[in-house]
Amino acid sequence: METGTGASGTAPGADAGEPVWTGLPRGLLRMRRMLLVVWLVPTAVALGVLLGLFAGPVWAVLAALPLALAAWGWVLLERNWRSWRYAERVDDLLISRGVLWREETVVPYGRMQLVEVTSGPVERYFGLAGVQLHTAAAATDARVPGLDPQEAERLRDRLTELGEARSAGL
Repeated sequence: METGTGASGTAPGADAGEPVWTGLPRGLLRMRRMLLVVWLVPTAVALGVLLGLFAGPVWAVLAALPLALAAWGWVLLERNWRSWRYAERVDDLLISRGVLWREETVVPYGRMQLVEVTSGPVERYFGLAGVQLHTAAAATDARVPGLDPQEAERLRDRLTELGEARSAGL
């Protein structure tokens, strides 16, 4: 995971055309893995008990399917988490994500109408927040999930400041 420190999205001495990417905190991966375990392990236990009682012990082996799905999901969640990153550039914010199908969203600062920090109950428990960007065109709305709350607030304030400056023509 590459992290950038420059407020403009480029590191000192770096080529101005190459963005400096910032990855998401590991807490997002921990939260998603915990949700995976919370849903699939009880499902496996319930399936095993029900199949064991009503269909016989041989059928109870099918309860291993949700456990196999949890193991597969464990790996896929990390690959997905590693794919998310963002870069602050001079004129826009880049958001990149996706493992099989890469998606890169470019949000010009002058097009932003609203930047908000959101955090649901599970995200708050894990100490995470997301930044939601609303633009003039609904198709370009973007989200950066799983940030530390302080980073989310910093990013919101910076994007709001840059958006106001760009829309005012400064």
